[in-house]
Amino acid sequence: MQHVYEGKTKSVFKRDDGLYVLILKDDVTGENGQIDPGANNIMGELPGMGKASLKMSRYYFNLLNDRGVKTHYVDSNIEENSMIVKPAEFFGHGLEIICRFVAWGSFLRRYGKYCEAGQPLNGLVEVTIKDDDRGDPLITDEALEQLGIMTLAEYHQVKESAREIAEIIKADLKTRDLKLYDIKFEFGRVDGEITLIDDISGGNMRVFDAQDKQVGPLDLAELIIGEKSRI
Repeated sequence: MQHVYEGKTKSVFKRDDGLYVLILKDDVTGENGQIDPGANNIMGELPGMGKASLKMSRYYFNLLNDRGVKTHYVDSNIEENSMIVKPAEFFGHGLEIICRFVAWGSFLRRYGKYCEAGQPLNGLVEVTIKDDDRGDPLITDEALEQLGIMTLAEYHQVKESAREIAEIIKADLKTRDLKLYDIKFEFGRVDGEITLIDDISGGNMRVFDAQDKQVGPLDLAELIIGEKSRI
């Protein structure tokens, strides 16, 4: 396999057959000693995180595929922390699509004058550019179009797809008495069609329990998969 990319939480390899392999790491993002899906910096390693992320990704990609959602997922190998995916074309240098159900994190820091912590949001969707040097800034639909990153039609399709997928995951979490505050996705083009890519794990979402306590990524994987993620 050819190594093609080294990210914060995963390594990417290309196979001879054209498919790609994502190796999920134990690294987590965060700030001030707190794991934070919205942070840009690696806080350190959390033993078992890679395996937990892969188990959650496999679970949710299979769930979404069964619902007819287009994803890049092909297969996975839990022992190797690896996920086999279809090749995808990024929008620009990569976008992050955030769907929010509760005012929290960076949303609250930006708009705290107009909302309170924990205020309900109706599946509000935001788009940010993947650009660590500039703090992953928000971008508007018009800017996306005029900069040639995506068309307005693609923007609206991604926005609605993100909301639809987030609602599916939110409903699944609700069956476990868990509340989805927000979740981050990535989309790309696979065979010319807009497709959900990357991974779906505790490192990409904020989830709270019935006592309004945030659930850590390892505990979340354990609750969803029903087995010890550290094994």
